[in-house]
Amino acid sequence: MALQPTDISPDLVSRAIQDPELASLLAEERRRKVGTSLVSWCQEALAPQGMAPARHHRFICSRLEALERGDRARGDPDRLMILAPPGSAKSTYASVMFPPWYLRRRPRSAIIAASHTGELAEDFGRRVRNTVQENMDVLGYSLAEDSQAAGKWNTDRGGEYRTFGVGKAIAGRRADLCIIDDPVSGREAAESQNDRDRVWRWYTGDVYNRLKPGGRILLIMTRWHEDDLGGRLLQEMDSGGDQWEVIRLPALAEPEPGRPDPLGRRAGEALWPEWEDAEALDRKRRVSGDREWTSQFQQRPAPVDGILFRSEHLRIVPDVPSGDTVEEECRAWDLAATEQVGTRDPDWTVGVRIARLSSGRYLVRDVVRLRGGPQDVEAAILDTATDDGPDVRISLPQDPGQAGKAQVAYLVGRLAGYIVRSSTESGSKSTRAMPVASQSEVGNLLILDRHWTRTLVAEMETFPSGSKDDQVDALSRAFSDVVRTSSAEAMIAHLRGEITRSQEERSSPSRPVPGDASPSQSLVRVYRETAASLRRAEVVCMRCRQVVGASRVEDGVSVWHTECF
Repeated sequence: MALQPTDISPDLVSRAIQDPELASLLAEERRRKVGTSLVSWCQEALAPQGMAPARHHRFICSRLEALERGDRARGDPDRLMILAPPGSAKSTYASVMFPPWYLRRRPRSAIIAASHTGELAEDFGRRVRNTVQENMDVLGYSLAEDSQAAGKWNTDRGGEYRTFGVGKAIAGRRADLCIIDDPVSGREAAESQNDRDRVWRWYTGDVYNRLKPGGRILLIMTRWHEDDLGGRLLQEMDSGGDQWEVIRLPALAEPEPGRPDPLGRRAGEALWPEWEDAEALDRKRRVSGDREWTSQFQQRPAPVDGILFRSEHLRIVPDVPSGDTVEEECRAWDLAATEQVGTRDPDWTVGVRIARLSSGRYLVRDVVRLRGGPQDVEAAILDTATDDGPDVRISLPQDPGQAGKAQVAYLVGRLAGYIVRSSTESGSKSTRAMPVASQSEVGNLLILDRHWTRTLVAEMETFPSGSKDDQVDALSRAFSDVVRTSSAEAMIAHLRGEITRSQEERSSPSRPVPGDASPSQSLVRVYRETAASLRRAEVVCMRCRQVVGASRVEDGVSVWHTECF
């Protein structure tokens, strides 16, 4: 007798009580569904508690199934990060329901589960163990006879489950699946640099090294800080490290152009309205304050001492807006020369390319970002200049002292054929960023939607107190360059016009002016000073495009080597 899933009904279940053969078929069908569908397993195990998966739980289950499946051809991840607000039952499905199902699918697997304290980890272990005991008939396995401890038990089919507190040694254990749930204990720990470093050392030096070949990692957390474990893993991913599938589920949906909500929600729609609607969440927002709301509930951690770039002001666009043209461009660099060694977290060398558009707005067109030694930095600057072309100006920071001057002089010499400007930094990083932040606030700063966009936006959203500020520093310099150039050129054009008008008025027969036909000396002086200001920045010869030194001749706003004139 064959039984199809659609045949199962309450009436059939009632008949099975009197029919052993039918009861056996129903039990087999239940085991089959549980073994092939994580959602079915959750429905089966949670029904006695009056619980059922909501929309976001089903979505999480679909990605957990992909993690277990591990089919690279289908795009399945081996690193999965679930970021969701408190009270969303993310741990119920990912830390409690998923392990029994994983051991059903992979009977001889070893699971390591960790939380910010050993006590919390054991609590999860107890819930997982009890779930297995209560559902042995549908799971098809049971606990080993000598397994009683909440944080250390085996199955009768060779599976293992062990728990650890974050920071505790995991020596002697190996894992096919590592689950890290809630690695941050609270705000105090999140604000402690020592605590954040301790968690990172534990992850990189202990947890990661316990994975078996092909092992999977599942991280479930609420974001607390821009530099928490999730934040550092995202940074490492952007620099070529482990690639994670990231499920970010804000309490209230925040869809953006090209980045729809994972659940298809409209802006402002609650994550789990059956449990907590938008009105209840807004009440929490008012009580908790903006910082706790954006980090814990929206999964966008922000620094405590102010934000210059607000998320709602950052405009992401697919390309240069229709009807706009690029007027001028600059690539500015923020230089670092420290290679990444081990688990250190050095600064980045960053080059940000920004354009001034015909509409008067500004567009971030590209970001180059690397860690490396001086030779790597030099190669990146030269290669990027080649890709950008000679029409894109280059702006370099000059460190104080003779060494800084020598470095810039060397780089400028290597960039023959390009317009290169250099200057020392003045004022605080926040002060330098304020002009471009102001343009962002009024909607005049656009950012292309590219592979580097998320990293740039994440840094802007946490500036000036985020763990990194290299991209914002380069952005500030690039913006300053295009604004200064456009202002100076506009002034020069205006002064040229004024001089021409003055000459015409003085030479007009209908309006005789005493004296010669020359413009006022003060007007000419202002013109020359403005032109000289712009000329000093453009330190290349107009003929050979090489660096101009002390020997030069000038004409208007142009500069030549003496021998090239």
